[in-house]
Amino acid sequence: MSKYLLDKFLYTIDREPELVERYRVDPAGTVEWWESEVANSLLNCAVSERSSWQAFTEEERRALLDHDHVALFGLGAHPFLTLTLFIAMFERDHDPLEYQKAYGAALSGQRLPYPDIAT
Repeated sequence: MSKYLLDKFLYTIDREPELVERYRVDPAGTVEWWESEVANSLLNCAVSERSSWQAFTEEERRALLDHDHVALFGLGAHPFLTLTLFIAMFERDHDPLEYQKAYGAALSGQRLPYPDIAT
């Protein structure tokens, strides 16, 4: 399990409106593309360096495919990254603040100790 890889996915997808839409309508294709093309590149690096060992676990992949922010939180993904991305994807389908309240309510069952959310 890699909190870094989950957070890197959430961060990079959220920074590009086209990728937000792609992930919204085609999570499987987006996760597969991202894992093969982006996962092993260096984050925010102009030099084209790559590694070859990083990949999502099946549990991580399933949470990403299902847009399951509660499972992602349980796996250690930073909640601010899931919140901002999921607002971009789903807020338009709800009344003002309705999605954010539902997001928080879905996480209300989480108990201490929380996953590490240090930045």
